[in-house]
Amino acid sequence: MNFASFDLNLLRVFDALIRERSVTRAGEDIGLSQPAVSNALARLRHHLSDELFVRRANDMVPTPKAEALADTIRKALADIERAIADEGPFRPQDLDQTFTFSGADYFSVLFMPRLYGAVAPVAPRVRFRMVESATVDIQSLLRDSVIDMSLERDVGPLPDWISSVPMMQSPFVVAAAKDNSEIMDARVKEGEALPLDLFCRLPHALRSADGTMSGVIDAALDKIGETRRVALALPHFHAVANAVAKSGLIAALPEQSAREAAASLPLALFKPPFELANQELRLYWHRRQDRSPPHRWMRAQVLEIARTLV
Repeated sequence: MNFASFDLNLLRVFDALIRERSVTRAGEDIGLSQPAVSNALARLRHHLSDELFVRRANDMVPTPKAEALADTIRKALADIERAIADEGPFRPQDLDQTFTFSGADYFSVLFMPRLYGAVAPVAPRVRFRMVESATVDIQSLLRDSVIDMSLERDVGPLPDWISSVPMMQSPFVVAAAKDNSEIMDARVKEGEALPLDLFCRLPHALRSADGTMSGVIDAALDKIGETRRVALALPHFHAVANAVAKSGLIAALPEQSAREAAASLPLALFKPPFELANQELRLYWHRRQDRSPPHRWMRAQVLEIARTLV
């Protein structure tokens, strides 16, 4: 390909197609007609000697070559936009933007009301939304610009185009109904450790996004040669806390989530009967947003909220 004859406007079309997976939606996104996008795609296919996008039902699915080019082209476009933009000083009060987060209900309950309360007085035109997603989706959601940030436990190694920073440590506590008869008979006071035999004997509720009936608690028990009986798996932490408050179930929950639930539910909180490592909660975002003033400012607000919850 002769790069001197390559129309750089075609890269905008390529980027829109990667994001929208539709000729029509891509055109709407960048202000071109459907025929103009189709023509640009034909030229891209000629220049790059690849189909790039293949129709499947109502979507245009990128080929492996298109996927390999996507991040490089998106970063190049972002660099060009930053280079030519005359943004002036960043002023939160002028920010008119929707920020989309992903994460469990742990974060929608604990973080989002506090985040809105902190941001609204200084940036009244900012809007928030949160989508629930399994951790395995972080990469695709960030890559495709579906979300701006993900609030999640430490998910281990990720591609170097994903940036992250620790937000807070979350220890486990054991939640039970205040009138749990077996705990009352054992004369265990709130804040004390449950006896191991009682912890293992009582039925457990578990937060499980995918229906799995075991988790980190079971792995920790296995190390000391013990097991528990998980009787109920639910997809939300608050649903688990609600079920515990209304039954003989107990649950090991992140401390901050359990204390938030205990403020409105008849729950008693206890220490686990064995050592459990704290969960590290992290903030994830795409590296292309590292230097974006609005994004940097919003990340700072999230981290400040996290500081208040420790």
